[in-house]
Amino acid sequence: MQERIALIGIIVEAPENVELLNQILHNYNEYIIGRMGIPYPKKSLCIISVIVDAPNNIISALTGKIGMIPGLSVKTVYSKN
Repeated sequence: MQERIALIGIIVEAPENVELLNQILHNYNEYIIGRMGIPYPKKSLCIISVIVDAPNNIISALTGKIGMIPGLSVKTVYSKN
């Protein structure tokens, strides 16, 4: 299956659920190229970007699991190839 690069953007508005997010990301660590988290105390949230190199079905499964966590929003941008 063809692998693609994707940027997963996550907005965390419920910091109590970050541990669950980290567990999910740990389960997919073989596909993660890098990640960056930026706290934004003014709005009481955190912005996290995760870059992955994985097949489409893996990326979809990962973002689907993240999207089911209460208090988190997730969007994904894919490379063309």
